Amino acid sequence: MIKKRFYITTPIYYPSAKLHIGHAYCTTLTDVFARYKRMRGFECYFLTGADEHGQKIEKNAASAGKTPQQFVDEIVDGFYKLWELLDISNDDFIRTTQDRHVKVVQDIFSKMLEKGDIYLGKYEGWYCTPCEAFWTDTQVGPDHICPDCGRPVQMAEEEAYFFKTGNYLDSLLKFYDDNPKFLVPESRKNEMINTFIKPGLDDLCVSRTSFSWGIPIRENPKHVIYVWLDALTNYITALGYDSDHPELFKKYWEDPECEIIHILGADITRFHAIYWPMFLESLGLRKPDREFVHGLLMMKDSKMSKSKGNVVDPFPLVERYGVDALRYYLTREVTFGSDGSFSPEQFVERINADLANSFGNLLNRTVSMINKYFDGVIPEYKGDVTAFDGALRTAAESTVRLYESNLDDLKITEAIAAVNDLVSRANKYIDETTPWVLAKEGKIEELASVMNHLANAIFVAAKLYEPVLVKSSPKAFDQLGIDENDRDYEKVYKFGSIGGTKVVKGDQLFPRLDAAIEVEYIQGLMGLRKE
Repeated sequence: MIKKRFYITTPIYYPSAKLHIGHAYCTTLTDVFARYKRMRGFECYFLTGADEHGQKIEKNAASAGKTPQQFVDEIVDGFYKLWELLDISNDDFIRTTQDRHVKVVQDIFSKMLEKGDIYLGKYEGWYCTPCEAFWTDTQVGPDHICPDCGRPVQMAEEEAYFFKTGNYLDSLLKFYDDNPKFLVPESRKNEMINTFIKPGLDDLCVSRTSFSWGIPIRENPKHVIYVWLDALTNYITALGYDSDHPELFKKYWEDPECEIIHILGADITRFHAIYWPMFLESLGLRKPDREFVHGLLMMKDSKMSKSKGNVVDPFPLVERYGVDALRYYLTREVTFGSDGSFSPEQFVERINADLANSFGNLLNRTVSMINKYFDGVIPEYKGDVTAFDGALRTAAESTVRLYESNLDDLKITEAIAAVNDLVSRANKYIDETTPWVLAKEGKIEELASVMNHLANAIFVAAKLYEPVLVKSSPKAFDQLGIDENDRDYEKVYKFGSIGGTKVVKGDQLFPRLDAAIEVEYIQGLMGLRKE
């Protein structure tokens, strides 16, 4: 059952350095889903943000000669600029250094401590500073390597508070069984059980004393709250949990009519899938409906990483090719949920093949023919007249159903691929109906039907593309002469509703790229250009 409202979140990103195209990937795909739901008339609240505490921030700030707050303020300003560049439609941006978050995290820690779910002990084990994660001997192996990032770990020993995972482990496993779609892809759930739970799940360290850049524990201020208890709770602090203004929390978390969806990367699955449900149960709160783990956007055979320096900056890509080209590439090139790679050749080929040659060319040809044959006015719909009309109409209608079923299940890449198929079918329809022959033979009724069917197919495709092509879909509607107040989503169910408007010939939505020139340009951005 589709619920009437949605709360969807990205991870909150760590401001240790500038964001790159890998972060843009996750946020853009989440934005596509949020825009899709709003387009269909659902309420959707979209949250992203910054995870600003921890030892790595403290060290990086010291190296830069800045206070930790100065350091994160400068980098987070870049986050805002990137989301603006990519036309991200988030409703809120949470920062873990904000008072609205800090106070509530302290309250949460106190509640868990009072309940007996947190106790004071001593930690001795392997610690990875870049991941801010503790690991067991088994997990780091004989070479003492972090299983997440592959870097060396160090032995750490300090007084610390721990969360009693055993209090909620049986409940978590039952929750997995009762909610098979909670964690997808399915392989991630198997990984959580077989890699982390079955070998024996230790209590979770939830405080540190070896650094000070964090939220202090009220009951013992020499401790700061460990980053994951701090970070994960952003999903409820942003909504006003435990505050004087809990309206959003009641609407988007407590109301069972709201579906809660977390989008996250594979490297933070363990914390979201195991500990976050436990924290919520400790607080007496519902768990998310879905956690969707997207794959990594790679650079050749290597994970894209700020620390490795093998990253792609989205800013010059958008400046040269436009925001829609990058949004489309991120949505279409890599199946959401699987790993993929970025390459200049793939980027240019995808833009040329799908946007310039297929969708853009279809619009351009259709508008030109309507101008030529009908003085620029789209003929009214008269049903299926030519032998090929029904096939195109049926393709449009089935595409809408497939698009919705895929997107509702977060199969975003597959949904856009279905729209591409409709565009390809419409281009084939031109070859089948040969409008230039119909015009030459004076078959005006058939020609009018062809122009109308093409205009309606383009409208459906442009509307379904709209959550991705945020600039270009409105331009397509403009060229079809469709008023801004007459572009509602319900029209995709009524093939033939477009007609009678005067088209407006515009620039090519996506000019074809010179592959050799553009590949060389992008290689230069990546430091790959051959001298």
